[in-house]
This record gives sequence, C-alpha cells and structure tokens, in this order.
Amino acid sequence: MENQNKLKLGRVAVLMGGSASEREVSLNSGQAVLNGLLAGGVNAEAFDPAERSIEELQQYDRAFNVLHGQGGEDGVIQGVLESLKIPYTGSGVLASALTMDKLRSKQLWQGVGVPTPPFEIISKRTGFAQVVEQLGLPLMVKPVCEGSSIGMAKVESVEALQQAWQVAAQFDGAVIAEQWIEGEEYTIAVLDGEALPTIRLRTPHGFYDFEAKYQANDTEYRCPCGLDPDKEQTLQQLALKAFDALGCEGWGRVDLMLDGGGDPWLLEVNTVPGMTDHSLVPMAAEAAGLSFNQLVLKILQRM
Repeated sequence: MENQNKLKLGRVAVLMGGSASEREVSLNSGQAVLNGLLAGGVNAEAFDPAERSIEELQQYDRAFNVLHGQGGEDGVIQGVLESLKIPYTGSGVLASALTMDKLRSKQLWQGVGVPTPPFEIISKRTGFAQVVEQLGLPLMVKPVCEGSSIGMAKVESVEALQQAWQVAAQFDGAVIAEQWIEGEEYTIAVLDGEALPTIRLRTPHGFYDFEAKYQANDTEYRCPCGLDPDKEQTLQQLALKAFDALGCEGWGRVDLMLDGGGDPWLLEVNTVPGMTDHSLVPMAAEAAGLSFNQLVLKILQRM
C-alpha cells in the first residue's frame, strides 16, 4: 500500500504556516496532516510559503492545503496552484473567496433561502445605537475575513459595540454586527459530498472563541450530538445545502446554531478546517469510523 501511494500520488506538498494571523494553528494542523500522510506511505513534504519561493511548488505533483486564513483559504493559493496546473485539496478559487468572506457568504445564503442571523455592516460612519435598536442585544461583532474567531467579540451595550468594532477594524475587510442567537452550537463536517456525524459544542466562555477552540480544556464536544436522528439528518441536509450553495468541494466544515425554538441558523463554512488535536473534522471522521490517517488519505485521494 505504501509503495502504491507513493507511485499514485507522486510528490505531495503539505502547505502550512503562511503569513496570516492563523499561522501557528496552520503549522500545527499541517504537521498533523504531514505525519498522517507519511504514515500512509505518501511521499509528502512540508511547504511553508512564508519561508520558500512559490515557484518551488512546481517541483510537486499535488498539494494538500492546510493554510488557514488569508492567503490560504481565500482563493489566493488556489489561484496559484491552478496557474501551475498542480491539483490541490479542497475548494476552488471562487468558493474559497466566498467562504472566507463571511459577509458575502451570508448575502448569498439569504438569496437562496438558507437561514443565517440578521446582521449589519458597521464602520466609523455607523450609528451604533441604531444598529442596537435594529438587531437588539447582545450582538456578535466579526471581522468578515478572519478565521478561528480572531477579532470576534460578544457585546452587550452600545459602548461595547463601538469598542469591539475598533478592534475588529484592525483586520482586513469589512466588519459586521450579527444578531446573537441564544441556543446550542453545532458543527457538521462535509467529506466527499456527505455530512459526517454532527458535533455539539459547549463552552463556559461567552462563545466558542479562539481560546475555547485551541487552548481550553473545559470545552465539551458531544458526538453523538444528542439530537434525535430525524433532526440531525435535517441539520446535515441544511449544512450540505449551505456548503453546495457556496460552490464548495472536497471537504470542509459548516458551523450553525439551533435557537431555543429549535430553528437552525447558519454561521459560516470553513474550507480549510483545523486539523489539530482540538479539531472537529478528525473528531467527526472518527465517529464515522475513519482514523486520522485514513481521513487525510481520503481527502488527498479524492481531490
């Protein structure tokens, strides 16, 4: 099997690191993926675009993209790989750009009838009191082009909204204030057009922030998620609809909420989800009977 993988897949670049704010997370994810591919007999090597010339990619037969955030998840590296005619994992240029931009994702979902929390674009010209009047409190403030909850904040006053905007505005792209959904948070991994088992997330933090995702030991991950089978299947079908509406391919992760009335609200799609020991796609894959090594091989083989 090892020799077959080496012959079939050729020389594989595992893209990791980069220069985005999620660099350290990407390095951790990339190392895990690299180890999994090597264990499966793949001729894989680490490739950090922040430390090597992009022209060196021409030495490789294909790429496993584990670059999180800007430059890796927004269509940029996908465009480079397509121009070099190097096959790569995950979604293409357009889908990557759309999903990286939470604002455009939500606007597209609204157009196709996928439920997503109401929101307003906020800027230095915004009447913050008016936003609170329209959407209520609390609110979630998000820079639209960052991942891993970087720059996000839950706010409970007009003054806090303005302060949170000032923090979020330090990142590239627009900033949105999104209506807070009180309820349970779920995530659904997608692999080759199928939804993996749903995971329910619980954290004592105000929301599932960067610390809860990567550092805390008190975050709860429940899989099975506790929903009855029909309800879980309904959520999985909605996640696939949201994923497909953005043109996503291969693999990814869809995050959503269920409010107190049981209604779903789509938050975002991640086209290059984390692959660390805290990450959710490997957890869902394991629940579906796939080891981590099997998961990374499947992602690479089905590109």
